[in-house]
Amino acid sequence: MPATLVGATISADSHVTEPEDAYAQIDPRFRDRAPKLVHLEQMGATMITDPGSSHQAYVPYSIVAGAGIPAEELGLTSGRRWDELHPGGYDAAARLEEQDVDGVVAEVLYPSVGMLLCNHPDFDYKKACFDAYNRWLAEWCSLAPDRLVGVGQTAMRSPDEGITDLEAIRALALRGVMLPGIPAVADYDDPVYDAFWDAASDLGLPVSFHILTGGDGGIASDAYRGPKMNSFLGIIRGNQDLIGTLIFGGVFERHPGLRVVCVEADAGWAPHWMHRADHAYRRHRNWLSTDTLSRLPSEAFREHVYLTFQDDLVAFRMLDLPAPVAIDIDHLLWANDHPHSDATWPNSQELLAEHTAHLTDDQRDRILRRSTANLYSIPVPERDSFAS
Repeated sequence: MPATLVGATISADSHVTEPEDAYAQIDPRFRDRAPKLVHLEQMGATMITDPGSSHQAYVPYSIVAGAGIPAEELGLTSGRRWDELHPGGYDAAARLEEQDVDGVVAEVLYPSVGMLLCNHPDFDYKKACFDAYNRWLAEWCSLAPDRLVGVGQTAMRSPDEGITDLEAIRALALRGVMLPGIPAVADYDDPVYDAFWDAASDLGLPVSFHILTGGDGGIASDAYRGPKMNSFLGIIRGNQDLIGTLIFGGVFERHPGLRVVCVEADAGWAPHWMHRADHAYRRHRNWLSTDTLSRLPSEAFREHVYLTFQDDLVAFRMLDLPAPVAIDIDHLLWANDHPHSDATWPNSQELLAEHTAHLTDDQRDRILRRSTANLYSIPVPERDSFAS
């Protein structure tokens, strides 16, 4: 255990690195198109999605599973083999050991390949992949369900099918649902989704939108000007766009029990966004289209939106801001993002000791443990109770 400790933490956003087995149970009609794990000379261990098609894409695990790797060794030519990756990305027992290294006692788990698949244009293929993944993930998490907390996926081919997917995800004992940023039918503020939002609320499944799952705008895309480094700073915009769609589209007005998690898009931007949203609604609602709201956008944001973040110093410094830009502390969810290359693993304890030094014990406890535990019905650990 590290010398400097903040105590047992819960990560609200971590990932698996899917093996081929994750898609072994795919609908037989798509068996030839199931994601395939290969070793490429320079890229190393790589998952190829929709192999052989015009939509074939590559997920280089050397980059994706780069937690703790020195910056100078990260790149598309590192060539790391599958057996050189963090085994906890694909082996549940090894994952528990990797949690212990970081002082983490539970993780809310998202896909890696499944993030890219959210952007695939063939919704039938996407549906087949996600159904197979959900079954695999449920079995994977069953080894330690209070420490491995899985979030299922739905392709959102239609609102009705989305509800069926919610019921299947709940039956698999998964704890939330991750939606693609762009659904098949209409945008998410359309009333056609009202029954879906109600079902998610009734089933107790928080709805998640993860960065890089909203179509164009990924790090490798041409959606940003300048050097590719500029795209790294822009990837949170897709999540901001989704949150604005839900708020200004009146979704939270119609569904007061809906909980939406904005995943891996950081949190420090939220007070300014809330301020600008309120200004826009007060000043420009008569000529810019918006749903009629009974409260300011900042109030809807504060009540319904949860934010996960990892290395975000600003997030811990905005707790004392005045209304209406104050963030509900119980909606700030720390994460370590393991085993992705932007993860704080295995140094989360030291980083958090620095970033949270000014907080009270109660504030630290809520952001690092209790709020995520409450959202996903995870047993709340004692602050000093590390798994062993």
